[in-house]
Amino acid sequence: MSTSRNVLVTGGASGIGFGIAAQLAAAGHFVVIADLNQSAAEDACTKLAQAGAKCRAVAVDVCDADAVAQLPKTLIETPIDVLVNNAGIQHVARLDDFPAHKWQQLIQVMLVGPALLTQAFLPHMREQNFGRIINVGSIHSVVASPFKSAYVAAKHGLLGFAKTVALETGDCDVTINTMCPAYVKTPLVEQQIKAQAVENNLSEEDVVNKIMLEPMPKKAFIEPSELASTAEFLMSDAAKNITGQTLILDGGWTCR
Repeated sequence: MSTSRNVLVTGGASGIGFGIAAQLAAAGHFVVIADLNQSAAEDACTKLAQAGAKCRAVAVDVCDADAVAQLPKTLIETPIDVLVNNAGIQHVARLDDFPAHKWQQLIQVMLVGPALLTQAFLPHMREQNFGRIINVGSIHSVVASPFKSAYVAAKHGLLGFAKTVALETGDCDVTINTMCPAYVKTPLVEQQIKAQAVENNLSEEDVVNKIMLEPMPKKAFIEPSELASTAEFLMSDAAKNITGQTLILDGGWTCR
């Protein structure tokens, strides 16, 4: 195994975040599961610990600048080497009907949050001359779909953010990249299927086949393990000069 790292995964209690956390923990890394819900984070950490993993749970609202800024002190015994910006939410609605507070919330969670977290952990990464910042973007970082204006805007924004930070960290062994998967079968996507069925007046089965999988030549949901393995590669020495990049796992979607 490569060098053991301290990895913080936001939104790590479920879905993609838990999948990444579990695989990295199994590979021998110390994983900090950060989630808005303390009990959910602790439950996830208990599952990993039962499998022999080293982990810790921490509650944090990624939109709370003061709380995020305190994280390095909270985690002083396990300074973070790798930050996985995964926390995400979704709201599906026409812009005409999109609640303003909900639009702002999506931007705060999925764009401002990663910036605050990167700002908090970057000084340690720079000081030790090693750091990996891995954003979990989306196919919607590079294409758009109707009824997702806030989500698409936030995920597109991650790419520009990563490119800028890559330029600012060219003087040290710190990289920042964005993984952009097509649909991953998670609780968040399950909720989307129901919402998209209403907005598009389709059955849930048709939403899966005609909206989610239709653009993909491979016609398959992305597995969390694919993202976890991509994260492992980005953490490796082989990827030390891959920075500011967009890694698209889309089953061929964007070839069209």
